Amino acid sequence: MAATNFKTENNTFRKLIGNGLTYQIPRFQRDYSWNSEEWEDLWTDLQDSLKVGGEPAHYMGYLVLQSADDKTFDVIDGQQRLTTISIIVLAVLKNLQRLIKDGTEAQANQRRMDQIQQTYVGYLDPVTLLARPKLTLNRNNNNYFQNYLVPLGHLPQRGLRASEHLLRKAFEWFDKQVAAHLKASSGDAGMRLAQLVENLSDRLFFTVITVTDELNAYKVFETLNARGVRLSATDLLKNYLFSVLDRGGDCEHELRGLEERWEAIVGRLQAENFPDFLRVHWNSRRAFARQSDLFKIISRQVGTRETVFQLLRDMEEDLDTYLALSSPEASDWTPDDKHHAGVLKTFRVRQPFALLLAAKRRFPAADFTGLLRATVVISLRFNVICNYSTAEQERTYNAVAERIAHAELSSLAAALPAMRNVYPDDAAFAAAFTDKVIRTTDTRNNRVVRLILCAIEKHLSNNDYSFSSDSFGIEHVLPQNAPDGWGGFSNDEADALIYRLGNMSLLQTGANRDLGTQAYAQRRPVYEQSGFAITRKLAEDNADWSPERIAARQKWMAVQAAAIWRLAQLS
Repeated sequence: MAATNFKTENNTFRKLIGNGLTYQIPRFQRDYSWNSEEWEDLWTDLQDSLKVGGEPAHYMGYLVLQSADDKTFDVIDGQQRLTTISIIVLAVLKNLQRLIKDGTEAQANQRRMDQIQQTYVGYLDPVTLLARPKLTLNRNNNNYFQNYLVPLGHLPQRGLRASEHLLRKAFEWFDKQVAAHLKASSGDAGMRLAQLVENLSDRLFFTVITVTDELNAYKVFETLNARGVRLSATDLLKNYLFSVLDRGGDCEHELRGLEERWEAIVGRLQAENFPDFLRVHWNSRRAFARQSDLFKIISRQVGTRETVFQLLRDMEEDLDTYLALSSPEASDWTPDDKHHAGVLKTFRVRQPFALLLAAKRRFPAADFTGLLRATVVISLRFNVICNYSTAEQERTYNAVAERIAHAELSSLAAALPAMRNVYPDDAAFAAAFTDKVIRTTDTRNNRVVRLILCAIEKHLSNNDYSFSSDSFGIEHVLPQNAPDGWGGFSNDEADALIYRLGNMSLLQTGANRDLGTQAYAQRRPVYEQSGFAITRKLAEDNADWSPERIAARQKWMAVQAAAIWRLAQLS
C-alpha cells in the first residue's frame, strides 16, 4: 500500500472529536452489540486512570477510518468503542441536566452543558446554521441515537430492535455509574462532571489508521492480527456488497433479504472464520487469489445486484462442505468422509479445502471420498513427513479446483494426475520418514504419531485402533525422562533420539505407566506380551536397544508407511 494512501497516528478522544470533525458508521455496518461486560470493563479502566497515582492514559486499540477530505470519516473499525464513549458523554450530560432542573448552579451548569454538547455531541454548522452530529450511527441505530439518546428525553422501550435496546441499556447503565461517581466525592457537582468528561477525552487514546478507500482499509486489516480486526474485514466486504444494492434506489426488500442471509452465513461460521471461508470459497471456483488481494478482486468482479446475489448463493452452496471440513465431528458425512476430514484436521492441513469444495459440488460421492483420502495421503507425505513449502502446493490444488469448477475435470481419475507434483514419490518419502523427528510433547504432534503408529499396526495385524483412544499411549522405548547413561546412550544421543519415530511404539496405558524408566531388558518382556503387533515385533527383532537399532527400526517403518500412504495412480 502506497504511503500516501493511509496515515497512522496516536490520538486522544479529545483530538478525534474536536475541530469540527465528524464520524459516521457506514449504513450497513453491523449494529451496536456491546453489553454489560464490555461496559463494565471500559468504565473500570477509566476509573483506574482517574485514581491518584493511576495510569495517566488508557489505550483503546486501533481505530480504522476512511476519509477523502480529513473532515468527515467513515468508521471502518472501532464503532463499538466510539459509540460507547459517546454514550458516556451523554450520561454526564444527563446528570448535568438534573442539576440544572434542581436549580443547582443552573446558569454555570447550563454553560458547561452547552459547551460539552457542542464539543463532543454536535455543533452548529456556521454556514447552514443546521445542527450537525459528531457521530452518526448505522441505518438501524441512528434514528434511536439521534432522536432519543442525544436529546436526553424519554427513552421508549417497546417496538425496538435488539441493538436499540442495547443502546438504551448502555445509556441507563452509564447514567447510574456517573451518578455514583458524583456521590463518591465532594465539591461542586457541575465542575466534577465537566472534569470527568475532560479526563475521559484526554486519557482515552487510540492508534488511528486513516485510509482513502475500501481497498486500503482491507489491506490494513490483513496486516493486523486482532480478532476484532478480522471481524471488521468481514464487515467491510458486507458494506461493499450492500452498497452495490443500494445504488439501485428502492431496494429495501433486497437489502433485508441480503442481510438475513448474510447474518445466517456469518453466524454459522462464527465471524472470525469468515475471511478464511471466503477465500477458500472464492478459490474453489476461480483463479487463485491471495487473501491480501481478495477484496480488490471481488470488488472488480462483483459490481451488480445480480453478481451480489450470485456470490451469496455460491457461498450458501459451499458453506456446509467448509463446515464439515473444519468440524467433521459435527457433520452428517459418511464415517469414511468424517474420518478423512478428521485426519486433515489432526494434521492441521487446510491447503486442499478449495479443491475439496469444488469436488463436493461436481464429483460423484465415491469420487469425492477417493479425493478426500488422496489429500490425506498427500498431506502425510508432503506436509507432515517431508515438510515441504505449502505455497506451490496450494496453487496446485487451486489450479485443479478451478478446472473441476469449469467441468474440465469430472472424476477422481482425471483429477489425480494433475496433482502429481505435490505427491512425493516413495524414495523421497521413505528418505524423509527414515530421518523424521516428531516431538510428542506437542498435542498435535502426539496425535500425529499415534495416527502413524495405529496405521502401521493395522497394516501388520489388521486390527483397527482409533488413534484418539485413551486406552493406550505412545511408548518411548528410550524414555522421555531417561536418567543419564540409560542403556549406554550418551546425553547427546538421548536428546537426538528420544523423539525419532523408530523409538516409539504403542502400549496399553497401565503398562506404559508401570515401566517408568526401567532398562530395556526389563521392558522387553512386557513388549513381548503386548496386544499390539507393532510392539511385539519390536521386542522380537531387538535383543537390545541402541542408536543403530532405532535407525534400523525407523527404516523398516518407512517402508511400511510408503506402502500404507500410497496413491497407486501416482506411484
